Amino acid sequence: MPHTKVQAQLQSNLQTAYRQAIDADKKLDELKKSGHAKFSAIFKKEQQFTTQSDRFKPYVQELATEMEALPKDKEAFTQALNQLLPKLALLLQTLEAFKQNAK
Repeated sequence: MPHTKVQAQLQSNLQTAYRQAIDADKKLDELKKSGHAKFSAIFKKEQQFTTQSDRFKPYVQELATEMEALPKDKEAFTQALNQLLPKLALLLQTLEAFKQNAK
C-alpha cells in the first residue's frame, strides 16, 4: 500500500480517536467533579507513550505529531509506523472500553 493510502487511513483513525477523546474527556471531567477519576495518567510509561495525562486528548495530540513526522523513506517509514500503530490501537481500544464502561 502506498504511503499516501496508509497516511489517509491513519488520519481517519486519528480523527475517530480525537472525536472519542473529546467525549471521554468530558465524561472524565464529570467523574472527577463527583470525586472519582483519581489517577494521574491513563497509560503507564511502559505503554510507549511519552505523554503522561489524566485525559485522552494529549495522547491523540502525541500521535498526530508522530504521524506528521513520518519519514518519506520506505524503510524509515515502516519502522516509524511499527512504533505508531500499536499506540494508536491501544488508544482506540482504551477509548472504546471506556465508552462501554461509562454507560
